[in-house]
Amino acid sequence: MSASMKLGGRLRSIAATWPVDPFRPNLQLKNFLTSLADHPNLTPEAVRAAHTLQDSQLQKKYPLSDHILKPASMPHHYTRLVEGFEKSAKGIGRPWWKIFFGVW
Repeated sequence: MSASMKLGGRLRSIAATWPVDPFRPNLQLKNFLTSLADHPNLTPEAVRAAHTLQDSQLQKKYPLSDHILKPASMPHHYTRLVEGFEKSAKGIGRPWWKIFFGVW
């Protein structure tokens, strides 16, 4: 078995466990990684990068401080942003009056 086939197999296993993006159903990173696994010039660095993204190693290596996540001008901004994405993925929207009056 050649090295590129082993790398392709590793990349396919990473792609198989990649979560589905509910906001872009026609554009999935899983499909891209699967097709990249068949590329003849696949490098170990590409496989390592995909593995690093999947395991959130950069987020663990460079954690964000509370000073960044909760700026003094708008301390709940990122919390509300994540909450909005999660509700949107479930199909729950904000009522029109909350949008109109700027209420969260």
